[in-house]
Amino acid sequence: MKENRDGVTVTILGKEFMVACPEDERAALVAAAGYLDKKMREIQSTGKVIGTERTAVMAALNIAHELLDLRQRGGMAVDTVQKIKFLQTKIDAALRWDAQTRQ
Repeated sequence: MKENRDGVTVTILGKEFMVACPEDERAALVAAAGYLDKKMREIQSTGKVIGTERTAVMAALNIAHELLDLRQRGGMAVDTVQKIKFLQTKIDAALRWDAQTRQ
């Protein structure tokens, strides 16, 4: 992880993404990026999913499923859910930016 005044650079599947983030949320963002990287690597290691975009979609679906499962069981506080949604938005924006720069 690299930090600068404007945000944090996180690495997912060997690619760096600059994400604007308030300083007090940087640790959570870095943790979320690490979790996403882990999930995407797990999916890639199965050999069943080809391509970074498909891997990202599968990881997003798996993480969303985990979130919904936790919500149903009532294991999360509202503020934690809001932080996860915020981090998901940031990750989605970084992935969209990466996809646009490849075109």
